[in-house]
Amino acid sequence: MPDKKRYSHPSNDKQQTILFDCEETPKQAEESSHTASIEELNNQNRRALRRIDQAAQAVQSMRFISFGSGSSGNCAYVGTDTQGVLIDAGVDGAKVFKALADNGITPSMVKGVILTHDHGDHVRYAYSIARNNKHIHIYCTPRVLNGIFRRHSISRRLKDVHEAIFKEIPFTLAGMQFTAFEVSHDGTDNAGFFVEYGSQRFAIATDLGCITPRAHFYMTQADYLMIEANYDAAMLDAGRYPEYLKNRIRAENGHLDNKVTARFVADECDDRLRYVFLCHLSNDNNTPEIARHEVCAALEAKGRRTTDGEGLPDPDSDAVTVVALPRFDTSRSFLLKKRI
Repeated sequence: MPDKKRYSHPSNDKQQTILFDCEETPKQAEESSHTASIEELNNQNRRALRRIDQAAQAVQSMRFISFGSGSSGNCAYVGTDTQGVLIDAGVDGAKVFKALADNGITPSMVKGVILTHDHGDHVRYAYSIARNNKHIHIYCTPRVLNGIFRRHSISRRLKDVHEAIFKEIPFTLAGMQFTAFEVSHDGTDNAGFFVEYGSQRFAIATDLGCITPRAHFYMTQADYLMIEANYDAAMLDAGRYPEYLKNRIRAENGHLDNKVTARFVADECDDRLRYVFLCHLSNDNNTPEIARHEVCAALEAKGRRTTDGEGLPDPDSDAVTVVALPRFDTSRSFLLKKRI
């Protein structure tokens, strides 16, 4: 299988001596005082700019919450303290909105649901969420919508709340810009998403069997990366799955091996990377500890420090926070702030 993975002005000494040795004239004293005043103004301006920068960073901070990640259901909130979106709808809306409420986010603050592809663990509750929240529309490519109708018994009324999006064409929702990009998976018209908010960049790729060129292009620009780490190769090989299913998982349009994910994050992502969220971990062929260990070890071998994300975040730290998202449970709310 191919690698899955990219001055000095000419001086007059006599003149200089005269300037330094002569007594200060009233005019020079005035100029000196004026210079000091300018310097103080400059200091004040610098302090004001720092305050503005700090305020801008606060405005540009993002929130991320996962409500479940795996074959049993996938859904996450990406946004701010005032508005955001759901990525996928594979988790019961009642659970999702209760968790959002626990974090101070009301249904009216959710501006839409964005779907990555048409597999049931990503779309199962799309229609019920939209039906129970009339302001929420479903954003996906037309091919994904058709795939949903073809694969699942779901109300055709979903098309009434469908907003068509297209790969590589940015669109704006909840104050953020989204760009869908191609990923390699065996669903219909599978997409990852590149999210931009101010100077923040968040790349999301939940299901993919290899790192395609377009996925590489977007994911290597990210401050925050949600990427699949589906299986440990040794566990899969020795596991109970039938061979055809093992081959589907290993395929280039299947799912990502922990080591492939680790190698990509360590070798290809640059120093701007702050958070890595490992998603879609297999319940049978992986553990959060194994997946996180692989990625942390690869990053540390490249000289990057890692942390588990517990405790208060340090915006001045250059460490990469690596988190294995819970399969069935809601994660804590992550406040994402870019180091300036």
